[in-house]
Amino acid sequence: MRKEAGCGGSVLRVSIPERPPPPARPTLRVGVVGAGRVGAVLGAALRGAGHDVVAASAVSEASLDRAELLLPGVPVRPVPDVVADSQLVLLAVPDDALTDLVAGLHATGAWRPGQLVAHTSGRHGLAPFAPVLGEVLPMAIHPAMTFTGTSVDLARLAECCFGITAPEEMRPVAEALVVEMGGEPVWVPEDARGRYHAALAHGSNHLVTLVAQAMEVLRSAGIDPADRVLRPLLQASLDNALSSGDGALTGPVARGDAGTVAAHLAELADLPQDIRPAYRAQARATALRAARSGRLRADAAETILTTLDEENR
Repeated sequence: MRKEAGCGGSVLRVSIPERPPPPARPTLRVGVVGAGRVGAVLGAALRGAGHDVVAASAVSEASLDRAELLLPGVPVRPVPDVVADSQLVLLAVPDDALTDLVAGLHATGAWRPGQLVAHTSGRHGLAPFAPVLGEVLPMAIHPAMTFTGTSVDLARLAECCFGITAPEEMRPVAEALVVEMGGEPVWVPEDARGRYHAALAHGSNHLVTLVAQAMEVLRSAGIDPADRVLRPLLQASLDNALSSGDGALTGPVARGDAGTVAAHLAELADLPQDIRPAYRAQARATALRAARSGRLRADAAETILTTLDEENR
């Protein structure tokens, strides 16, 4: 490129060298083992980031449909073939199957030295890779998200944190993969992995049960649409709890209204057997937390706990 500049009537011609284009981002050949709700979505996200998803494994009809929907054109192949063709293997299988899967592939010589392998389990860190440490490059990359297994999940990844655990030298790789999928990497030490996953399961899975129970109780009272009644309340409660923790607590337990708690338990007595014990357990936990945080006097908390014990007899 040449640039001209005037200087006292003369023209100065300056040569400016062209800037070289930025280096191309490495493209990985990705194989997805387990086209379940998580695997198919993360495979689609990696594909959207420019990586080449070369194969996926799927067994059930639902997984085959999911692979066709989210990974169109990607061949469905047996697990050993998926591993053999991939530079990055994404293991999206149930927690209890992960260790045996890694060991089984090791026993058959399926892994290649230097191969990138990431699992999506929340519970596990690097322990399932014990037989192949020093052979593959392992990572635990767990999306802290609930999945439907549809394209809706791809948009949700933009606000999703991923709990990552990896050898220190692999940490930048794990973080880069998460960022490419649109998520935010959060470091989880190996020895904290179990508690990390327990927190997420308790908060998310049990929330689903709690909300479903609340809707069932409303419908049993002839109140519908139950979701419309609950949605504003639950959304406000969730936002307040996330910002203020125990400080967001309201309701009869926080006020020490033992009579109201007893009345609730009486109303729930003839409903399906999971509901009343769940109410009692949550009321007990709420009373203990309210007392510990100073929101409920000790004597009022004791009255609530005594009421709950009496209703249990």
